[in-house]
Amino acid sequence: MTNLPEPIERVLHTEEQVSTRIQEIAAEISAKYAGRDLKLIGVLKGSVFFLTALARAITIPVKIDFLATSSFNGHTSSTPGMVRIAKDLDDAIEDEDILLVEDIVDTGFTTRYLLQTLAGRGPRSLGICTLLDRTSRRIVQVPVDFRGFEIGDRFVVGCGLDYKQLYRNLGYIAVLDPAALEPDEK
Repeated sequence: MTNLPEPIERVLHTEEQVSTRIQEIAAEISAKYAGRDLKLIGVLKGSVFFLTALARAITIPVKIDFLATSSFNGHTSSTPGMVRIAKDLDDAIEDEDILLVEDIVDTGFTTRYLLQTLAGRGPRSLGICTLLDRTSRRIVQVPVDFRGFEIGDRFVVGCGLDYKQLYRNLGYIAVLDPAALEPDEK
């Protein structure tokens, strides 16, 4: 791919690769949850693009809800810290099959917090689906049921992932030039 926007270093997964992988994941989810209603819970803001494409490709009935997290005590989402729910679900999830949809599972801290919080609300089942899984940075192990791609320790954007709220709308997943990052983001 030529003419990449600054500060994109290179494309990691093309739009076609992302689309194909989402179709494959959707087929797996549709088969696993066949005959059941499924609620997809997207973690804002990063999961929106992935969740939308995934929901369109799933062949069983799905409901959708969203929540948002925020870190405090000066921590960013990529640094272990205290997590809290900034926007909670609109509806109860008791006795429902729930699939938590993430853009990326990194250290595992936020995902573990969300799993514990949601499990306490009595869902029938609770799984995780993530577009990107960065196991190289995992500190807390979490059970990822469906994953798009496993990636190394790179700062990536596109398909919902951002840098300073930019590049979410890219249809592909790209590596950001490390020279463009703030020192504490590298």
